Amino acid sequence: MDGSDRRVPIDAQQVAAPLSRSAVFLVVTIPSGDDVLRTALEVVAGIDDLVKSVGFRDLGANLSCVVGIGSDLWDRLGRTDRPAELRPFTQIVNGEHRAPATPGDLLFHIRADRADFCFEFERLLLEQLGDAVEVVDEVNGFRYFDARDLLGFVDGTANPSGAGMAEATLIGDEDPAFAGGSYVVVQKYLHDLAVWNAMTTEQQEAVIGRRKADNLELDDTEPQRAHKTLATITGDDGEELEILRDNMPFGSPASGEMGTYFIGYSRRLWVIERMLQRMFLGDPPGYHDRILDVSTATTGGTFFVPPLHLLEALADGD
Repeated sequence: MDGSDRRVPIDAQQVAAPLSRSAVFLVVTIPSGDDVLRTALEVVAGIDDLVKSVGFRDLGANLSCVVGIGSDLWDRLGRTDRPAELRPFTQIVNGEHRAPATPGDLLFHIRADRADFCFEFERLLLEQLGDAVEVVDEVNGFRYFDARDLLGFVDGTANPSGAGMAEATLIGDEDPAFAGGSYVVVQKYLHDLAVWNAMTTEQQEAVIGRRKADNLELDDTEPQRAHKTLATITGDDGEELEILRDNMPFGSPASGEMGTYFIGYSRRLWVIERMLQRMFLGDPPGYHDRILDVSTATTGGTFFVPPLHLLEALADGD
């Protein structure tokens, strides 16, 4: 069902909202003080109303918004309960390769098939938040050709689908107080496209682990494993533990700053954490993900995405 078949906009907090042609990734912090905290919570509690106010203008634009709450902010809510795996992003350092941890109390993942809808939603959102927040990172993403990243490869091939989407992304009975929620990790990567484009297609394909033209998987050259292998985590039963990636290219040719914004949703935070450890530290150790030789992580944050009913209750202190 596309937007023209719906009668109402997409509800807020829909992790599995459709992949979009445009996105805004907005990370903010909340200064100390009860008044600013109360204002910020009131705004996020009403995020669904804002989605509907803007989204109703063109349902086919598929406007959606997901709000994530950082570990430090959760500590300020005064609640006695806590999502089981919510914790700060852990910095990873391996020589010149580093996954930094950067500040972030709230993440807003705004998606739409029209860039003007992302713009308008963000404008009204920040107007409502006012001085209650400080913007620490803002990235405007776009869909690039046939779902490729700026390195030229199709991104998101391994995403779950159908019934597997909820199984991969939504917390279940293992943490009943937060069932229906999700964990999300974000990182901003800057690419050195000059170095990447100087490589042959075969060299690039060995790094990614897929053919560039048709996206078919390639075998690894042991012991060096490709990006697609290092980013694949399996459980004790050998089955792959999927995550939902909604990565987006971003950049400005004039400034020379271009890259990929990684965003991964998961029912199990440890799955993404292990994926990053394998990429930066290597598996086996010493064989890091060679995509890091041309891609530098500049941000890193972990957030909990409450289901809508819980998000709406936060302003009441429930």
